Amino acid sequence: MPSNQITIKHNKHRIHPCPSEKKLSLLAQLISQNSALKTVVAVTNNIELVKEAINSDSVTVLDDEELAKATELECELLISYDLPSTAATYMLRLAKATDSAIVLLDINEQKHLYPIETLLKRVIKQEIVAGFEYEEQKKMKIAPKPAPKREHTFNANADDKPKYAKKQFDKPKYDKKPFEKPKYDRPKREGENSERKPFEKPKYDKKPNKFLGKDESGKAKFSGKSGDRNHRYDGSKKETTEAPKNVGRKISIKERKPKEDSKPSS
Repeated sequence: MPSNQITIKHNKHRIHPCPSEKKLSLLAQLISQNSALKTVVAVTNNIELVKEAINSDSVTVLDDEELAKATELECELLISYDLPSTAATYMLRLAKATDSAIVLLDINEQKHLYPIETLLKRVIKQEIVAGFEYEEQKKMKIAPKPAPKREHTFNANADDKPKYAKKQFDKPKYDKKPFEKPKYDRPKREGENSERKPFEKPKYDKKPNKFLGKDESGKAKFSGKSGDRNHRYDGSKKETTEAPKNVGRKISIKERKPKEDSKPSS
């Protein structure tokens, strides 16, 4: 198997967020829980401090340089006490594990996690261990600023304030009169009465239009206006006739006789 090949599954890869001052206690708890497994603890800084805190024969504490030299080293459980500055270095650590891997992550090491997840092409699941979580920071309450005092303020008590008798407002009453539309007459002219008379349509006496004869050119003459198309030249009215009925065209169909050449020969 190549030394840089990762064999652990994604569900066996975990991150435990933990403050740096609680890492040693959490490390001791994880080692006691997995005492049957061959464990390697990878450390970047403070390796001597970690070695003094661990008293177990199945646990090996190494830094990144020692892990790179141990090409044939394998472990069942890899615990990263801290994260290295480069993602490639962490990949060399992860290649040593055959079963599972755990990372103890401080909030200051969060910036090194994103490049590692980019190389893995997945997000590492984070689980908080009870008793090792971050304490919730209490939000500071900002005291409200006191309102500025005015130079001229009236600090009299309620009893010392003058009391004024409130008068009830009487709404004036108005007598409503019916609305009368004003009459406007147009200006009078000289010699004109103010009263208007209804318009009377003039009546015209219609005189009969008589035929007076024909002029020299043979055109008919009438006493009034008249059109030649409505009267004959002799003065009599044009006769009215009924419109002809639309009669369909009759087509005579004759029976077609066979030609002599088309007769069958006997």
